[in-house]
Amino acid sequence: MSEKLLPAPALDEPETAAEPGWLPIREVARQTGVNPVTLRAWERRYGLILPRRTPKGHRLYNDTHVARIHAVLAWLNRGVAVGQVRDLLDREPPGDAEAAPDSPWQVLQAELLAAIEALASRRLDTLFDQAGALYPAPLLCERLLQPLLAELERRERAGAGLERAFFLSWLRTRLAARVQQHSRQNGGAPLLLAGLAGQPIEPGLWLCAWLATAAGSPLEVLDGPASLTELELALPRLAPCGLLLHATQPLTAVQLRQLERLVRGSRFPVLLAGPAAAAQREALSQLPGLLLAENPSVALRLLQELHGKAPCAN
Repeated sequence: MSEKLLPAPALDEPETAAEPGWLPIREVARQTGVNPVTLRAWERRYGLILPRRTPKGHRLYNDTHVARIHAVLAWLNRGVAVGQVRDLLDREPPGDAEAAPDSPWQVLQAELLAAIEALASRRLDTLFDQAGALYPAPLLCERLLQPLLAELERRERAGAGLERAFFLSWLRTRLAARVQQHSRQNGGAPLLLAGLAGQPIEPGLWLCAWLATAAGSPLEVLDGPASLTELELALPRLAPCGLLLHATQPLTAVQLRQLERLVRGSRFPVLLAGPAAAAQREALSQLPGLLLAENPSVALRLLQELHGKAPCAN
């Protein structure tokens, strides 16, 4: 069987051809998961990454720049605030340092929770935009949004249900807008995402879709629970380059058989993401060709690996 690959993305802004050994900002964003807006903010506000400029002002990065970006990410993953990273970069490797005692994530979570409790969507917009300009999406997902969703799910006080509904609606609207913008800017066959849960709004599906914008392909999201039988009927019409399924609950025996048939008959990658991928990993790993991701960040990494094997189509 031939290897299943995702096509390379189209660029959403014109860029000059990079010289040998130098990469344009969009390729660096794809390789590192740090979007161009954040890369520019790191350069302008903090002097973390200083790329070379072409005569027309385009940014170019080499392997040293990419390695420095990964070092910045390592410090951020340890809970260091972005404004403190520059002083630490040249001191010691992030892996040898203690975790930061004054992590910014607790402060950000508290600010977002206060906005949610006040049902203040504009305040949520401002806080999210500010954080999104400084931190890459995978880190925001892992350190901010997923803990926030878990905290809202645990709450049992009066009004907790309203707060969850408010935040889920806001989150879906914001992430769907980003996915739609990305899909308008990129051509080709879409990556299809569908949820197998019974919830009207599945945050894990939308987090996967949001992060998947970094993988390049346009996205088509089926919002709402879909059966595997119905998906099989839809695939010839949608003609996707890949399929990402999100399942919160373990799959039934019937679903497992349907999924096996779908995977065996597909000519594109099929990825199962969500808690079900972790809960049923042993059974699911028996399905040849099925990729498993227990959370959105792992799903993004797998999609980027598939894209990295495909030749550039631009």
